[in-house]
Amino acid sequence: MDRESTTTRIKEIIVSSLDLEEVAPAEIDTDAPLFGEGLGLDSIDALELGMAIKKEFGVAFSKDAAENKRIFRSVASLADHVLAHGQAANADKEAKR
Repeated sequence: MDRESTTTRIKEIIVSSLDLEEVAPAEIDTDAPLFGEGLGLDSIDALELGMAIKKEFGVAFSKDAAENKRIFRSVASLADHVLAHGQAANADKEAKR
């Protein structure tokens, strides 16, 4: 999975898993903060989003709050994490062996 399709899928997951009926995935700024003045998500949203991302991409998240804050900063940072640690990344690495 490439960066653009990963980013698009993450935006779709944000909208669907958090029931953001008033937001279209294409309206979500890839580099905008997901929390606070950006998309305005809260800690419960982060938990739900983390579970949905884990289910979709098979990625694990750190138990370190600071690391998770960095990962969940934006759609772009989530995509970086998924591409580096997700099932697709692992499958690509296996295929190259």
